[in-house]
Amino acid sequence: MKAFVFHGPGQSSWQDVPDPAIKEPTDAIVKVDAVTICGTDLHILKGDVPEVRPGTVLGHEAVGEIVEVGSDVRTVRPGDRVLVSCITSCGRCRFCRDRSYGQCRDDGGWVLGHLIDGTQAEYVRVPHTDLSVHPLPGTVRSEDAVLFADIFPTSYEVGVLNGHVRPGDTVAIVGAGPIGLAAIATARLFAPERIIAVDLAPARLEAARRFGADAVADVHEAPRQLVADLTDGLGADVVIEAVGVPESFELCTRMVRPGGHVANIGVHGRPATLHLEELWTRNVTITTGLVDTYSTPTLLRMAAAGRLRTAQLVTHTFPLNHMEEAYDVFSKAAETGALKVVLGGESHAEVAVPAA
Repeated sequence: MKAFVFHGPGQSSWQDVPDPAIKEPTDAIVKVDAVTICGTDLHILKGDVPEVRPGTVLGHEAVGEIVEVGSDVRTVRPGDRVLVSCITSCGRCRFCRDRSYGQCRDDGGWVLGHLIDGTQAEYVRVPHTDLSVHPLPGTVRSEDAVLFADIFPTSYEVGVLNGHVRPGDTVAIVGAGPIGLAAIATARLFAPERIIAVDLAPARLEAARRFGADAVADVHEAPRQLVADLTDGLGADVVIEAVGVPESFELCTRMVRPGGHVANIGVHGRPATLHLEELWTRNVTITTGLVDTYSTPTLLRMAAAGRLRTAQLVTHTFPLNHMEEAYDVFSKAAETGALKVVLGGESHAEVAVPAA
């Protein structure tokens, strides 16, 4: 089959790789129908995630059809249309029992496109199938459903819920890329008084307005002062970091009010300074996190009911075999206006799965 393979920082290719096969009785093989590219994939290509070994197929988000299951799989069968979650979970370890699936100790957590071959391929092996894929309602299009593999649960859990967004809050979101926009959409579910989006790209600030931001600020035009002006000098109740660079994290800690929350979502490849000399008296809570995806079924139900905006996030679509072009467009978002790119699979022969 064909897949998008990481060969080291700055090196990758769409190439032939061996077909995936069932390795454990809890595995499934999924034929990929739609896949997307995540900002984390760009971090991998830059060398920010050193655990990813050369030769790994990238990608951790997909919609597809089950074509083969291991003998212990109980919840899906061949022919089922499913969402492949970015997180796999055994359901038995200490962390899974606490719904902290991202920390799964039994070969789970974020493994796809990280520690094992991922979804940016014609077929993918999914471990721990029963808790790692979600059957999809026919009313949710694949282009929309794939957004619930990662960005929506990540923004909702790591940003909105970790940040304790409440009715009447002022919420500042630094970064108006796909994660930041999904954070705007899901923060609105809690009726905050206002949402302020900060970014350096005019197109993304305009997208933030479309997704429900009440105010926007260019990062170079005193966003901290705007937040202060809108809150009588207090600062934001919740600040969500959705970029992953030291400057954005430090900006977040300076925009939050005493007693407020900073929820970091961004993937950081460099150290950021924590200004405890300024924060130690201010009762600020700072949270980090890898998504657990416990909210995925709820979010999918809301999407099926039309309660979440999704379609405006997808700005570019490609055939699956145009992976390199899609990466180029997505990585140059400031020039291309890309928010989320979705690649759809073309017709291809069924994978040959060895007999058990």
